[in-house]
Amino acid sequence: MSQYAIKIANVSKLYNLYEKPIDRMKEALSYNKKKYHKEFYALRDISFDVKKGETIGIVGKNGSGKSTLLKIITGVLHPTSGSVEVNGRVSALLELGAGFNFEYTGIENIYLNGTIMNFSKEEMDKKLPEIIDFADIGDFINQPVKNYSSGMFARLAFSVAISIEPEILIVDEALSVGDIFFQNKCYKKFEELQNKGVTILFVSHEISAIKKYCNRVLWISSGKQVDFGDKDDVCIRYYNEEINNRNKKTEETQLLEDSIAYGKANLNDNERKSFPKFIYNNEVGGTKEAEILAFQIKDSLGQETTFLESGLTYTIHIVGSFQKDFKNVLFGITLETLNGTMVYSANNFISKFVLPEVKNGKVYESVFSLKLPKLLRGRYLISPAIASGTQESHVILSWYQNAAEIFIENDGYNLALIELENDWEIKELDPSKVDFK
Repeated sequence: MSQYAIKIANVSKLYNLYEKPIDRMKEALSYNKKKYHKEFYALRDISFDVKKGETIGIVGKNGSGKSTLLKIITGVLHPTSGSVEVNGRVSALLELGAGFNFEYTGIENIYLNGTIMNFSKEEMDKKLPEIIDFADIGDFINQPVKNYSSGMFARLAFSVAISIEPEILIVDEALSVGDIFFQNKCYKKFEELQNKGVTILFVSHEISAIKKYCNRVLWISSGKQVDFGDKDDVCIRYYNEEINNRNKKTEETQLLEDSIAYGKANLNDNERKSFPKFIYNNEVGGTKEAEILAFQIKDSLGQETTFLESGLTYTIHIVGSFQKDFKNVLFGITLETLNGTMVYSANNFISKFVLPEVKNGKVYESVFSLKLPKLLRGRYLISPAIASGTQESHVILSWYQNAAEIFIENDGYNLALIELENDWEIKELDPSKVDFK
C-alpha cells in the first residue's frame, strides 16, 4: 500500500484562448490548419507528493493556478500532460456552490452531497444531526440555499465536507467568507482531523494559518512551481517576495516636519561599542538597501539574553547600516508564536520617534525598551526590520523573518496567549433583595 495520499508528476494544464467566439469555428474549418488562438498555461510542470496524514499548504497570488491544480486533483479537470495519483476518499471545498442545488433546501442539499459521495440515505440520516449542529444556521437549514448569505453557505458546505469522514480534505479559501467564530470552529476541527490522520490540502492567503497547520508548503506563481518544502523556509521566501512586490508599488515618502508631535533621534554617539555579529541564514526580505549588523536583547543588568521573564523590562538593540541616504527611517520588530500568530509589533514611528535621515555607509543603533507582558510560557520568534517612510506607507529595506528564538517564562497560571492585569471581588447576595428584569 502506498504511503502517499497524492502524487503529482509534471502536471500541466493548457488552454486555447480565442479573441472572438467565431475564431474557434474558423480554426476548426481551416484547410491550412491556421491557428486563431493563443496558448495559455494555467499550470506548467507541477510536481509534488503528499504523504498520508500530512497537511500541505498551497500559497500564491490570485490567478497563480492554485484552484486549477485542486480541480485536477479532485477530477473536475483533466491535465493536458502529466500524471495524477490520488489514494483515498476525497472531500473538497473548492468554489462555493459546487455540488449544491440553489433551489434545494439545506437539508435536501445535505442528502444530495451524500449521494454524490456514494453514501446511502440511511448513512446520511445518521450524519444529519452532526452536520446541522456544526453548521449552526438555525431554521435556515429548511430554507432554499439561494436565500443564504455567503457565510451561512460556507458553514453548511464545510459541515457537509467534514461529516463524510474524508481520507483527503481539500479546502480552497472557502473559510475566508465565514465569520471569525466559525473560522475558529473550523480550525479546531482541522486539528481534530489531523489527529485522526486525515490528509489535508489547504489553500489560504493567511500565512499564519499555513504555518500553524501545515507540514510542507507548495508555492505557485503564474502557473509555475516556485518552491515546495519545509513550511518555514517556503513561507519566508513567499513573504519576502510579497514585500519586494509591495515595495515596488510604494511611492517614496517625504520627511516628516512635525517636530512637535514626533521626537528627534540623537545621532551623535561617539562612544566605542562592541556587538556580537548578527548571523542570519535565510533569505533577507525587502530591497536589501539596509543591513542589520547586530541584533540582541538585554536584561536590566545589560546582559544579552534569549530567556525572558514576564513582567520584567528588556532593551532590544538593532544596529544597521545603509547603502544610500534615506529619510524617515523605521527600526522595528515583530514577535510571534512558533505557528505564526502575531503577538506584538513595534517600531519607532508608532512610538512617535522619528529618525529623520540616515547617510550612506553610516552605522546606526536603535534601542527601545519594553516591559514584557504576561505571555503564555513557551518559545517565540522575533523578526527585526528596517524601513523608510511612515507606518501607512513605507518601503521595507531589510526584513529578517524569524531571526531569533526566545523563551518566555511565566510563573503564573495563564491559560491563553496573554494574561491581562485584573482584580477580583466576589460578594454573597441576599436572594430576597435581588431582582432580574
